[in-house]
Amino acid sequence: MSRKLENSELDRLDVTSFKEAEKAPIIIILDNVRSLNNIGSVFRTADAFLVKKIYLCGITATPPHKDIRKTALGATESVDWEYRKDTLELVDELKKSGAKIVSVEQAENSVMLNNYQIDSEETLALIFGNEVKGVSQDVVSASDTILEIPQFGTKHSLNISVSTGVVVWDIWSKQNALK
Repeated sequence: MSRKLENSELDRLDVTSFKEAEKAPIIIILDNVRSLNNIGSVFRTADAFLVKKIYLCGITATPPHKDIRKTALGATESVDWEYRKDTLELVDELKKSGAKIVSVEQAENSVMLNNYQIDSEETLALIFGNEVKGVSQDVVSASDTILEIPQFGTKHSLNISVSTGVVVWDIWSKQNALK
């Protein structure tokens, strides 16, 4: 029989140690995300996988906010984040700095996540879009790659916080397998 571990037994980093830890070469961009709970959930995922930074763009709300805090559970204090009004301007800036721009969207010529090959050293800027409209077309058009999560049921999409968890876990796993 297995015993559940107490939080004190999980050997997690404190905020200072998290800030000093080597980060995964992953950036998350939220393009006009409406739900404060989704935003908070993305912060928790970013914390779990040592994501370098989150950019909150357009109408995406920013911390501090009680509904973000409710799902982030403190991750807004550990994960670096920045607000940007214009997602496309940010994409251009990140491209110039050498990041590979990856929109997570259902689109023509998308690459299925399970088939996506990465370079462990390359910084990936993963863009997740609005709950109804997805990633804006101009941002999709400016992306280096369109990544799609394979789905087999009747629904057309996953919740953005679930999509972020699936994609970040997959990318993080592939990056670490190459080390």
